[in-house]
Amino acid sequence: MDFQNRVGHKTGSGYASWDDANRMRKERLMALAMETIDLAKDPYFMRNHIGKYECKLCLTLHNNEGSYLAHTQGKKHQENLRKRAAKDATDAPALPAEVDYPEIAEGVTPRHRFMSAYEQRREAPDRNYQFLLFAAEPYETIAFKADDSDDDSD
Repeated sequence: MDFQNRVGHKTGSGYASWDDANRMRKERLMALAMETIDLAKDPYFMRNHIGKYECKLCLTLHNNEGSYLAHTQGKKHQENLRKRAAKDATDAPALPAEVDYPEIAEGVTPRHRFMSAYEQRREAPDRNYQFLLFAAEPYETIAFKADDSDDDSD
């Protein structure tokens, strides 16, 4: 940093003010972050048609990549990441963890299909339910009963 043209400082004095030291620290951290973080892998990072950078998660605009990186460490972005993760967890289809085929032949994939309540013969048909069936030799076919009601106002 060039200290010779600052007011109140002699040429060659090595002490920077708190503001200068803070700015230099931020610049060092920004340069380090730019070297270590690959923005091409960030799903929320986008460069718009104007040349600015956008966070698609938070809908914020940033003038440079460093500003975007600082935003990703902030409270708003972190909270939106938590909300997105919670939403994805509730929206993800729940696959049954009980289905395990340890003796299935190598290269064979289990078959599955959906069955309406009217096709099955185990219980009285109910149009509000359907069944998910899994089959794999040498095992018996198993089924899971799932709610199929389209109308949420019942």
